[in-house]
Amino acid sequence: MKRLLNIRPGAGGRFVLGAAPVLVALAAYAIASQAQHDANPAEKILPTFQAMARQAGVMALQVDPQTGTIPLWQDTAASLMRLGTGLAIATASSLLLGLALGLLPILRGTFGPFVAAVSVVPPIAILPILFITFGLGETAKVLLIVLGVAPVMIRDLAGFTAALPSEQIIKAQTLGASTWQVALRVALPQVMPRLIESLRLSLGPAFVFLISAEAIASDVGLGYRVFLVRRYLAMDIILPYVAWIALLAVLFDLVLSQISRRAYPWAHPAAGR
Repeated sequence: MKRLLNIRPGAGGRFVLGAAPVLVALAAYAIASQAQHDANPAEKILPTFQAMARQAGVMALQVDPQTGTIPLWQDTAASLMRLGTGLAIATASSLLLGLALGLLPILRGTFGPFVAAVSVVPPIAILPILFITFGLGETAKVLLIVLGVAPVMIRDLAGFTAALPSEQIIKAQTLGASTWQVALRVALPQVMPRLIESLRLSLGPAFVFLISAEAIASDVGLGYRVFLVRRYLAMDIILPYVAWIALLAVLFDLVLSQISRRAYPWAHPAAGR
């Protein structure tokens, strides 16, 4: 008898299994929202898909006469600029510091406890400090993303680097490699897939910090728009925006996954089976 843990669905089966919960949730929402609308046409909490599509068309296709821009694309561009800048800084600093802490015991002993302590501090708690120190401009928003994800990524990469087989480092040194060469030729190629995986796991928190900063102090952005219309209970705008944010996060995750698989296929042996 074939055991449940040995059943491995193919590509088509995985797609069907993955799509099933989403379709069930959408169908349940459609039934509930239509029932609410039939009972009360002025219902705002559970807008129908037709109402959300209508408002999404307005936000995505019509120019706002006050700003002269299309709201959805203006908000998306502003948010992605902040998110991209923050993640780029966090990724670069995590790679450099993670390698250094992982390879050099003296640095790991000196700064390792500090990084571990900073990584468990809730970044939202320091948001008022960032706004007071750096003002309400872009710097504070980008720094929140950096401080929110970089310490965790640094800690993860440092631990991964430190756990690399010592035989590899000893052999490289035996062949005359310097510390710099060991970092570039031995550690870096093995750390890169881990860096991409760590970045993928940081996308969710990064979006949380982005939306939080935009909701508190911003005049454009996805988080700003969601919190602007909430006072009107405009769920027909909020839900499409939330779905758009989720779609962007999923797309980024897929892109990073494909980059890792194509650039470092040896790090994904299961993909070849």
